[in-house]
Amino acid sequence: MNMKTADALLTLVVIPLFHGLVHEAAPVAGLNPYPAQSVTAPRSTAAREYLLSHNQARAAVGVGPLKWSEMLANATSRLVRYQRNKKNCQFAKLGGNKFGGNQLWASGAREPSAVVNYWAQDKEFYDYVSNSCAPNHDCGEYTQVVWRKSLELGCAQAVCDKSSLSICFYNPPGNYNGERPY
Repeated sequence: MNMKTADALLTLVVIPLFHGLVHEAAPVAGLNPYPAQSVTAPRSTAAREYLLSHNQARAAVGVGPLKWSEMLANATSRLVRYQRNKKNCQFAKLGGNKFGGNQLWASGAREPSAVVNYWAQDKEFYDYVSNSCAPNHDCGEYTQVVWRKSLELGCAQAVCDKSSLSICFYNPPGNYNGERPY
């Protein structure tokens, strides 16, 4: 088994163990997101890939595209750098944030499309009619990706010695109890 295969298998084993512990896609009650004002074309290849992957998942369920926000990208960049420098790429506490958020820890760096596809794969467990997720699954990252009222996106990734942390913020946030994502 080569290192790439071993790394991928480790990721598949480790991430599900943490998956239920790190869902942070719910917005903070009582806080209003910042108004849209910093929307630009993504500058980096990674930014374009995060945006394209999100918009493909959204298009699959008839939801309009997100736009890239440098303000959100800068906020996620600051947070992942802090987590890298001070916390060795541990999960961030997203609860005190004005935005919706998804995060993914992985062994080694991950392509932006792989990060978004990891969140989007929970589509198979989400039931639109009942607006619920199958037992023993968490669909919050998926529903945030496709949340119709979210209009802006910013993402970043930090890489540590043996892991990485990817975070995306969404404005306005999604995952309000009782509301369907689309």
